[in-house]
Amino acid sequence: MRTAAIIVAAGRGTRAGGPLPKQWREVAGRPVARRTLEAFAHLDQVVLVVHPDDQALATEAARGLDVILAAGAADRAGSVRAGLDALAGAPPDRVLIHDVARPCVSRGLIDSIIAALDDAPGAAPALAVTDALWRGAEGRVTGTQDRDGLFRAQTPQAFLYPAIVQAHAAHPGGAADDVEVARAAGLEVAIVPGEERNLKITTPADFARAAALLESSRMDIRLGNGFDVHRFGPGDHVVLCGVKIPHSRGLQGHSDADVGMHALTDALYGAMAEGDIGRHFPPSDPQWKGAASEIFLRHAVDLARDKGFTVSNLDLTLVCERPKIGPHAPDMISEIARITELCEDRVSIKATTSERLGFAGREEGIAAIATATLVKP
Repeated sequence: MRTAAIIVAAGRGTRAGGPLPKQWREVAGRPVARRTLEAFAHLDQVVLVVHPDDQALATEAARGLDVILAAGAADRAGSVRAGLDALAGAPPDRVLIHDVARPCVSRGLIDSIIAALDDAPGAAPALAVTDALWRGAEGRVTGTQDRDGLFRAQTPQAFLYPAIVQAHAAHPGGAADDVEVARAAGLEVAIVPGEERNLKITTPADFARAAALLESSRMDIRLGNGFDVHRFGPGDHVVLCGVKIPHSRGLQGHSDADVGMHALTDALYGAMAEGDIGRHFPPSDPQWKGAASEIFLRHAVDLARDKGFTVSNLDLTLVCERPKIGPHAPDMISEIARITELCEDRVSIKATTSERLGFAGREEGIAAIATATLVKP
């Protein structure tokens, strides 16, 4: 089924102040309309209904997005009808109608509303009223109002396309929103739990609230995994996470064969989609023969920071029968924390055996599995 969105943006928004209608003012570095359009960009069609005087502003806000521009009317209902008409040439199965001044709407809420149309011809988000309600006049409380069964309406309000087209065609006008239009036509509208973050920018103070919500939702969290194996060979020690541990054999590899540090390094590269150690330090390059793996780990950490990420935590599991890791784990944690400049409580190093199964169980080598978390505000 095809789903479209109509973004109603033809109003003047005078209560929000400023030199431009609120939909063209910036919030968190981008025009409000752009933020709202991006929230619906995954749908099959998007129509932006604008005031005739705002065509240039609308074209700029929609740059790079697949958006149909439609000229709005003198009132909201007329603008919605203009949006519905713009879709008539290739009518969708479902249509969402949304206020441009709600740029913080989440993908989850949009998907929930669309899903609700499987059971009803209309669906809309709302929040139950939880505060006490008063009636008042001339600055004085004149009475109270029972809040049971009362909801704060939000958008997007979603409908089966043919049904809402007919409902608007039959309505005399003056409706508060599209739910009122739909109900006047006898359409059932399902209530979907709304979101407090889905605020409508109305006053100047709302810009700061919306910016804070958008900035918090833009946090980039990356998770990467690393896996490495080194076989045993001649030697009298192994190097694991930068710690020299006496052992009857050594680990073989082009560098110092620090299997734990290699796995951690690859986990960091993986979180950044930067390949693996071999991409950055090719084994065919003789300068890395016998190199300390600290070089590799430090490079991965520096690259993450250059990209604006903070290393949140590192988790490593070593798989081997011997040597015993537990007695050396605190020193390993300290060394990894030093190299990465992390607090020790953000570095986890532990070990397990393979119950004598496989190459690790036969004590032919050591395997390491690592996970790294990167965060960009």
